[in-house]
This record gives sequence, C-alpha cells and structure tokens, in this order.
Amino acid sequence: MPVLDHLGITVDDLARGIAEFDPILSALGFAKHEIEGSVSWHREGESELILYPARLEGTGPHAHGRVGWQHLAFAVDSRDEVERMHAVAVEAGWTPVRDPKEYPRYTPTYYASFLENSDGIRIEFMHNPPMHATQ
Repeated sequence: MPVLDHLGITVDDLARGIAEFDPILSALGFAKHEIEGSVSWHREGESELILYPARLEGTGPHAHGRVGWQHLAFAVDSRDEVERMHAVAVEAGWTPVRDPKEYPRYTPTYYASFLENSDGIRIEFMHNPPMHATQ
C-alpha cells in the first residue's frame, strides 16, 4: 500500500484541467473516474490524483517557487519514455520549462524534463536508474 493515498490539485477550470491531465495520466496507465464536482485517476498500486475546481475565481495561476506546491515527478522506465511523455504533455497544452536532458547534479543517471500547465502546475518526467544499470 502506498504511503501517499491521494493527491488533490485545484485548477481554475476543471474542463481545461481534465484536457491537460488526462492525456498524460492515460499514457501512464491511469484510469479516469468522473466524480460529482471533480475527476480522479487511479492505477493499481499507485496513489490517486484528483482534480478539483477552484472555490474562488481569480486565485490562480500558481506561482512556482512560492510556499506550497513545488512539482509532481512521474518516474518512468527509460529516457525514451521521458521524451515520449514530454511530447504527450506538450501535445496536451503543457509548456516546457526544461526539455529532456541529463541532471548530473542530482545523480549521474538522472534524466528528466519539466513542464507547466495553464494553472502554473509543474510536473516532471524522470528516469533515474541505479548507476550500475544501463541507461
């Protein structure tokens, strides 16, 4: 059982949030579930991700680096998968912050990309195999 049961994210426009998140989460094998007033995605053995509409208009977008949300990192199985998921996100309307590249300051095998959506929500796709594994 995962320690983190679910992650709730507030978005300015729920329909737009679904359009931005669904292609990514579907490509990662998560199933979408419609809930009254929100939507969630779940994959066996993983934490659930839930989108909620903002309670107050005009409170977004989120500003990266302020107190609160930093980013959500999705671990994938290869560098090619980082690049594939990055392309899926761009196609869904996410804006690249950092294109796929190596991050040796994290570990010698760390490869990742970072993107933001229209609400300033930042995500990362990362691959960080053990140093003895092939990349």
